[in-house]
Amino acid sequence: MSLRDHIDALAAERVRLAEAESYLGLERLREEHTRLEVELGRPDLWDDAELGRKVGAEYAKVKDDLDTLTALQRQVDDVDTLLEMGAEEEDESLEAEIVATLAAMRATLDNLELRSLFTGDYDEGDAIFEIHSGAGGVDAQDWAEMMLRMYTRWAERRGFELEVEDVLAGNEAGINTAVLIIKGRYAYGLLSAERGTHRLIRISPFDSQARRQTSFAGVSVTPVIEDATSKVNIEDKDLRVDVYRSSGAGGQHINTTDSAVRITHMPSGIVVSCQVGRSQIQNRAQAMEMLAAKLIERQREEREAKLANITGPQTEAAWGNQIRNYVLAPYQLVKDLRTDLESGSPQAVLDGELDPFMEAWLRWRRTEV
Repeated sequence: MSLRDHIDALAAERVRLAEAESYLGLERLREEHTRLEVELGRPDLWDDAELGRKVGAEYAKVKDDLDTLTALQRQVDDVDTLLEMGAEEEDESLEAEIVATLAAMRATLDNLELRSLFTGDYDEGDAIFEIHSGAGGVDAQDWAEMMLRMYTRWAERRGFELEVEDVLAGNEAGINTAVLIIKGRYAYGLLSAERGTHRLIRISPFDSQARRQTSFAGVSVTPVIEDATSKVNIEDKDLRVDVYRSSGAGGQHINTTDSAVRITHMPSGIVVSCQVGRSQIQNRAQAMEMLAAKLIERQREEREAKLANITGPQTEAAWGNQIRNYVLAPYQLVKDLRTDLESGSPQAVLDGELDPFMEAWLRWRRTEV
């Protein structure tokens, strides 16, 4: 590339940086950074451990955004200096550094632009993520377990924390349901892309004649709402609480006593369960938080009179309802039916490479609003 090309490329990245400073709110970030630093310096802050944790987490987010914008501005200045040096000294040896710095800037700005697509109230927070086997018998239960592995790998790639709250094993293989809490910045916003029915087509490992089988599993996603139980009124008389022995995924963290808790909210029909706590009290408290979050979500849906606003339409995990197809035979393809994005590497997708599908959905969602 010529020097002129690099100058034009830098000008384009300057424009993108200015846009990022606008949608991230650079001045607001600076004000928040100053305010939170003062808060963190209060000697009595940690008298309330929960408040201390919240202030610390908010400070970390604000500082991360400010540091990112500062680093980008520094890279712009560095490339500007290199271009001036190259023009004055006619030194082409600087080109490799210019190209590398511009590439790093583009990658960072691409990631920041993705953040501008998170417009929901809860997009930045954690998610309650559920997988349910659908039509397809034992193949569907096996597919649900494959999906559990896929999202576990995705969370690991993202550096997110994943807690398995409950897993109900299938009758012969796989799982019937799994309930996870996935913690990380924008976990809910990203995982909202996965809500719906996922269809798998493959040669069934459970068919003695090795025939192709179509099976389905459904995903539902609910935002984690801090202190949700204080924000919704739940009457004890409306609850049926069942206690049972923990089982399934969890390893050494699963308590073998009758400590697992399943709560049914009879007016709404919502059922939640938790088994990973070390006591019945812990599991009940966690289950109640999950129930409250689901009820808040339900109330919002009804208030806004459109079911798809947060949770999307609740449809049966079966034919005609899928959002994405995973074809392993007779050819190899994963296709999202909303965005038309395709991947010819199903194994990579099943190993957790889901970001392209999530990002495509976020862009598609913005055009649908």
